[in-house]
Amino acid sequence: MTKYVFITGGVVSSLGKGLASAALGALLQARGYSVRLCKMDPYLNIDPGTMSPTQHGEVYVTDDGAETDLDLGHYERFTGRPASQTDNITTGRIYMNVLQRERRGEYLGATIQVIPHITDEIKSFIREKDGSADFILVETGGTVGDIEAHPYLEAIRQFSNEVGPERALFIHATWLPYIPAAGELKTKPTQHSVKELMAAGIRPNILLCRADRPIDVGERKKISLFCNIPYERVIPALDVSSIYEVPLTYHAEGLDDEVLRCFGLSVDKAPELSQWHDIIDRVKNPESEVKVAIVGKYTELSDSYKSLNEALVHGGIANRVKVKLKFVESEIFEQDGTIHELEDVHAILVPGGFGVRGTEGKIKAVQFAREHKIPYFGICFGMQMAVIESCRNQLGLTKASSTEFGATDEPVVGLMTEWVKGNETVARTQAGDLGGTMRLGAYPAVLKKGSHVADIYGSNSIMERHRHRYEVNTSYIPRLEAKGLVFSGMSPDGELPEIVEIPDHPWFVGVQFHPELKSKPFDPHPLFVSFIKAAVDKSRLV
Repeated sequence: MTKYVFITGGVVSSLGKGLASAALGALLQARGYSVRLCKMDPYLNIDPGTMSPTQHGEVYVTDDGAETDLDLGHYERFTGRPASQTDNITTGRIYMNVLQRERRGEYLGATIQVIPHITDEIKSFIREKDGSADFILVETGGTVGDIEAHPYLEAIRQFSNEVGPERALFIHATWLPYIPAAGELKTKPTQHSVKELMAAGIRPNILLCRADRPIDVGERKKISLFCNIPYERVIPALDVSSIYEVPLTYHAEGLDDEVLRCFGLSVDKAPELSQWHDIIDRVKNPESEVKVAIVGKYTELSDSYKSLNEALVHGGIANRVKVKLKFVESEIFEQDGTIHELEDVHAILVPGGFGVRGTEGKIKAVQFAREHKIPYFGICFGMQMAVIESCRNQLGLTKASSTEFGATDEPVVGLMTEWVKGNETVARTQAGDLGGTMRLGAYPAVLKKGSHVADIYGSNSIMERHRHRYEVNTSYIPRLEAKGLVFSGMSPDGELPEIVEIPDHPWFVGVQFHPELKSKPFDPHPLFVSFIKAAVDKSRLV
């Protein structure tokens, strides 16, 4: 019978509830249980698809085309289980669902209220997963005490009562700040957070206490006493140098043991954690170091490229090297004399993005990588900029551009208005909504036999996740291939370019999809493994 673990957070945001959920999922898997993780977000957006990456971080895309919170990326990377549309819900979607039902008359004229209608919708989101895994881990976004969190707390309180304590438990993540003047960690914020949670009718079974230094026995006993939680269930959750240490440190502190004991399950069999030990050994004992420049437009918040950052780390793990990331704002290259910022790197990556800002700088970064034989990886927008750069500097089409930036005489990249998904034709217009209207989710591609990417994948057919609404204009392909830019991956119908490469370059690949979304520490994406290997080779030539 499915058991439910609800993870909440208190004191401050950004405590790492998503990582904690992912790590616990990995530990339960290592003990032989099946797990499924989901996230409830309290914001009113329907999904994060139109939210600025600098406010909310990256938008994670699932195989079935959902635009979701970045924590679902952690879930996939740690457990290997693909997430789906039904694993992420927001307050906006919950209210939309309820109001649509009200308009259809499904509530038979009842007055629509937060309780029971909104809380019932939240419970339906949780309950529909019953039976799909041994453990369902449900992360509640936001912070206890926030007004947006109240409906979720009420819903999980009700749900726990309905299924009983033998099937539901609560883990509460809190923060113990260190006060230098006092020379100690302070437990009072945790006490207040637990009090706030209990005022909502929820008594946490386990506390995850985040801190930047060891929590001594006295402090743990104090938390145990004042929060009415057994000492062994006050779990230190200390800062670590790599997120992939989290499963190991949480196991060492007894988190998975206490979860199983709460449910009356045996803890006699230790989890199989050898793959996590191997990953940490590779992270902490690299044989060399490479520097990779990420030339982007959302570089002020590293979470804007969370999956990308981790995929590069995975490439480093596979090659047993440390990957040092250098974030470079693309706009700086639009000034004279700034391209030297790329002279000390071993590889250059231009990631996805939207809008005209910073595009000229990205094009200059592509040109620098192509002309100086520096390994180059263009992802989505980065592929489009690589094609535009070749059109301008190799074909002499100085006005080559994208219709995303406005009218142009040379529409090398244009709005995609129609494509095929499964057995259906999907259509979009320029005036349509932005949210949820892109080419989203997993699509197949056919690779050219004997191409560099076919060798990397070890296959001539692939399935990768997309998130874009503009495509390279195929009418330019013959001229570009004559100059050495090979279109080595196409959609099965041959209409949509998926991959470009330069065969006589050390490593130059642009892809229309987002391979970073499928990379995992124990199963790194082959493109990132190959890209980092090329960076290692470059470093040895310097």
